[in-house]
Amino acid sequence: MARGGRRLRQPRRWQLAGACRACARCCEAPTIQVGRVLWYLPRLRATWLWWQRSVNGFALVRADRETRSFVFDCTHFDRTTRRCDSYGSRPGICRDYPRALLDQPWPELFDDCGFRARAVDADRQRAVLEQSGLPPDQVEALARKMKLD
Repeated sequence: MARGGRRLRQPRRWQLAGACRACARCCEAPTIQVGRVLWYLPRLRATWLWWQRSVNGFALVRADRETRSFVFDCTHFDRTTRRCDSYGSRPGICRDYPRALLDQPWPELFDDCGFRARAVDADRQRAVLEQSGLPPDQVEALARKMKLD
């Protein structure tokens, strides 16, 4: 609901490019950032953590106060084969990755991930860069940093 509300208030700045390479980095330690209400209300947090454990199969590894996020170990992830044993019925967080990251101000995906965030207006921004008179190597370096490729 929070993502939907943000989309109504502001236009999307990023689009998803690339494809999954099945690296399984996103499955190694699923992390969920939560809001203040869930973080600071112990009963609500305990119920939510119970739900993550019993329904999603996420065992709590640690809580990160700085980012208000919980890091889990997924009981469905087979570390030997690097596959999910319940891929067809995987939790929403798994289905949404990496699309859910596109609502962040500056989405960061795993280095090994075949997906990448690309600026919605990347073609226009690249054209401006190319007309700037900068050397081609600098244009390419800036384009990478600005997520234009």
